[in-house]
Amino acid sequence: MEESIKNLIENNPVSLATIGEDGNPHCIVVAYVKVLGGKLLITDNYMNKTRSNIQNNPNVYLTVFDKDWQGCGIKGVAEYHPEGEWHEKVKELTENKQEPCKGAILVEITNIKKLI
Repeated sequence: MEESIKNLIENNPVSLATIGEDGNPHCIVVAYVKVLGGKLLITDNYMNKTRSNIQNNPNVYLTVFDKDWQGCGIKGVAEYHPEGEWHEKVKELTENKQEPCKGAILVEITNIKKLI
């Protein structure tokens, strides 16, 4: 992944779209996302519908833009981790110091498209 895309993702809010059991989209904004090679690590602090949607359909789409409207769209496959290594990793993040850290979402990136 290009360093500019990594910085874009890690330094801006990211929208995370999932699909519900009823086939309808659901979109939230995530304040912090960590890039780990070809994967994204997201903390579940207050997600309910998103968590449920990922457990039923792991396909997700994320978008991110900076203040200059440079952005990208990211397709991926998500896994939800209510415990274990990834859950422990998000609990250690500085951004989560005062947060509940209910779980971790690990997204395997399948495609990135620059949006201008």
